[in-house]
Amino acid sequence: MGSPNAPLPETGWSANPAAADRAQAERAQAERADVAIVGGGLAGLSLALALRQGLGPDADIALYDPTLSRAGLDDGRCSAIAACARRMLTSLGVWHEIAAKAEPMRTMVVTDSRTKDVARPTFLTFDGDVEPGEPFAFMVPNLDLQQALVAAARSAGIDLREEAVTSFRSEGGGVELASASGVPLRAGLLVACDGARSRIREMAGISTVSWGYGQSGITFVVEHERPHEGRAEEHFLPAGPFAILPLPGNRCSVVWTERTADAERLLALPSAIFQEELEQRFGHRLGWVKPVTKPRAYPLGFAMARAFIGDRLALVGDAAHVIHPIAGQGLNMGLRDVAALAEVVTDAARVGLDFASPTVLERYQRWRRFDTLAMGVATDGLNRLFSNHSDALRAIRDVGLGLVDRLPRLKGLFIKDAAGLTGEVPKLLRGETL
Repeated sequence: MGSPNAPLPETGWSANPAAADRAQAERAQAERADVAIVGGGLAGLSLALALRQGLGPDADIALYDPTLSRAGLDDGRCSAIAACARRMLTSLGVWHEIAAKAEPMRTMVVTDSRTKDVARPTFLTFDGDVEPGEPFAFMVPNLDLQQALVAAARSAGIDLREEAVTSFRSEGGGVELASASGVPLRAGLLVACDGARSRIREMAGISTVSWGYGQSGITFVVEHERPHEGRAEEHFLPAGPFAILPLPGNRCSVVWTERTADAERLLALPSAIFQEELEQRFGHRLGWVKPVTKPRAYPLGFAMARAFIGDRLALVGDAAHVIHPIAGQGLNMGLRDVAALAEVVTDAARVGLDFASPTVLERYQRWRRFDTLAMGVATDGLNRLFSNHSDALRAIRDVGLGLVDRLPRLKGLFIKDAAGLTGEVPKLLRGETL
C-alpha cells in the first residue's frame, strides 16, 4: 500500500557526499515493507496477522525466521491460552482451526505439600467461567497453534522469509535490514519477536535486568486412565510447582519444576525409575499415568528489557520480558504485547501519523511496561514464597490461601486477572477487530 508512515525527509547533506550517494542508491535498490518482524514464533505470527487486520490488505508485512520450516516438529510443549488471548485468536480467524484441539480449564486446584506426603490438602480452588460459557483458560499444544498461525499468515499474504536478519540500521525515516540472503529490505518499523536471547535487542544495544532461579521446568505430555474433567492442578512442592494441565482426551500436560541439577538427574534416570518419580508427584486420582512425549528440561529465569522500544524498533514477547511459569502467563503476556502494539500502530496509521515515531512507540511502552513488571514481580515472589523448605513460610502461605478461598469476590478478581480481563484491555483481547 505504499507506507502508511508519514514520510520523513531524507538526509540532505553529508560531510561525505560519496557515502551519502551510496546510501541513497542502496535505499533505492532495497525491497520495501511497512513492517518487518523478526521471529516466527507464536507472538511474531500473531502480530503479523494483527497488523494485517489493522493496516489492511495492501500493507507490506515481512516476517523473518530461519526455523519456519521446522513448524511441524513436536517438542511436546503446550501453552495456557487465557480467555482474552482466545478472544484475540478468534478475532484473527485462527481459533476455529484449533478449537477442537484445545481443552478448557473448568477448575484449578492448588495444594501445598512436601514431595513424599501421601495426602495433599486443597487450599485453594478456582471454579467457574469468566463469562457464562467462557472458561478462564484453555490448554493448547504449541505445535497445533504454531501450524494454524503459519497457515493463516500464508493465507493473509504475509511475506514469510525463512532466513535470519544479520544486521539493521535506522536512518532516513526507515530501518535498513540485511539478511542471510543478501537482499536488503527497508521497513518503516522493525519488531523483535525473536525470543529471550533476542539478537535484535542485543544489536540495538538494549540491556536487560535478569537472573536465574537455579530451576528447570521439565515438560511433557502424559496419558492417564480416568478423565480429568477439565481440572487443572498445581502442587506447590519445596523444589518448585508441579502442574497438571488438561488436554483433550485422557491426556495432560505436565510442567514439573525442579532444581536444575535434580532435573538433569531425573532426565538421566532409567524410564522405570523416572516413572516412579512421576507417579509420586502426579498422584493416583487419574489412575495409571505414562509419558507419551519425551520429557525435556528448560532453564527458568527472570529477564526484563530496560526499554521496550528503540529507534523505529519495538520489542514483543520474550524479547522484552521473561517470567517464571508458575502462573502460566508467559505466552499470554506476549500476546498482550501483540494486541497493544497492533492497536497503537493501527490508530496512528489511520490518522496519517508515522506509526514508528517515538511518540507512537512510547504509547506502546507505557501501556505494557507496568503490567509486565507487575506480573514479573508477582511470579518472582510466588516462586520464592513457595519453592523452599521453610515450615514457617508454609504455615503463613497456607493461611493466606485458605483466606482467599473463602472470599468469592477476591477469587473472582483473581480469575479475571488470570484471564487477562482487568486493566486497560486492548481491543483484540476484548474480541473486537482493529
